[in-house]
Amino acid sequence: MTPPTHIINEHKRADTKHDTTIKEDCTYYGGAGGIGQAAAKVFAAKGARVVLVDRDEDALKSVVSSLGDDIASYVVADITHPEQVEGYVAAAVERWGGIDIFLANAGIEGSISSIPDCPIDVFDQVMAVNVRGVWLGLKYVIPVMTERGGGSIVITSSTAGIGGSAGISPYVTSKHAVIGMMRSAALECAPLGIRVNTVNPAPIETRMMRSLEEMRVAAADNSEITVERIKQATASLIPLLRYGYPEEVANMMLFLASDESSFCTGGVYMVDGGRSAGSP
Repeated sequence: MTPPTHIINEHKRADTKHDTTIKEDCTYYGGAGGIGQAAAKVFAAKGARVVLVDRDEDALKSVVSSLGDDIASYVVADITHPEQVEGYVAAAVERWGGIDIFLANAGIEGSISSIPDCPIDVFDQVMAVNVRGVWLGLKYVIPVMTERGGGSIVITSSTAGIGGSAGISPYVTSKHAVIGMMRSAALECAPLGIRVNTVNPAPIETRMMRSLEEMRVAAADNSEITVERIKQATASLIPLLRYGYPEEVANMMLFLASDESSFCTGGVYMVDGGRSAGSP
C-alpha cells in the first residue's frame, strides 16, 4: 500500500511515542505556521506523503527541504479563492494520486477591538480565511477523497470555538462556525467513509499568540503591562498553567487521521490543558 498524501499548512518536528503508522496521502493548508509545520513532520515521520499549502513560499520551501522532496511538496495558494483551492487539490492528486487525509489548519487572528470599533474589513478577512477557506477546502477535497474510498478530515478550531472572548469577536465567531460546519460535513460524509472532526487548541506557542499578546499590550496603553505579563495571566487560566506546544496539537491530528480513531467523527477534540473544564 502506498503512503498517504496530506495537505498541511504549518510545520515543526515533534518527537512522539505514538506508534500510529499512516499509509495515506495527506494534504493540508496553513502549512507554514507553527502547528502546520509540526503536523508536517509528525505525519511524515509516520509514513505520510504530504502536500503543504500556504501563501508563504519561503516557509513552505524550508519545510519541504527539511522533510525531503521525495515525500513532501508544496503549493502556494490563497485559500479564499475557489480556483486556487481547486488548484492545490489538483496538484495533490497529480503528485500523489489522491488525498486520504486533509488538515484544514490555516487561520488568522484579526485585531483586538470591541465589536463597535472593529473595522468591517477585519471581520470580513477573518471570516474569509477561517470559514470560507475551510468550506472551499471541503467542497473540493470531499469528491477526491470519496474516489479513494474514504478518509479523514481534521479542521483546526480553538477553545475560542466553544466560548466567548472579549476583543476578538471575528476570530471567536469563525471558530464557532467551523464546528458547525464540521458537524454538518460529518453527517454528509459518513456514508462516504469520510470522518470529519475538529481539534480545539488552547493558547499554543506560535506566532499567533505572540501577535495577540502584543496587540493586548498595545490596547492596554499602560507601561506596566508587558507581553510577559499578558502571557502569564493567560497561562494562569489554564489548569496545566502553561501554553501548549505545536507538537501536542499535531499528535491529536495524527490520532484523528489514523485508523485508531476509526469510530470518531463529528467530534470536538480539545487540546487545551484543561481550559475547557474551567480555571484553576
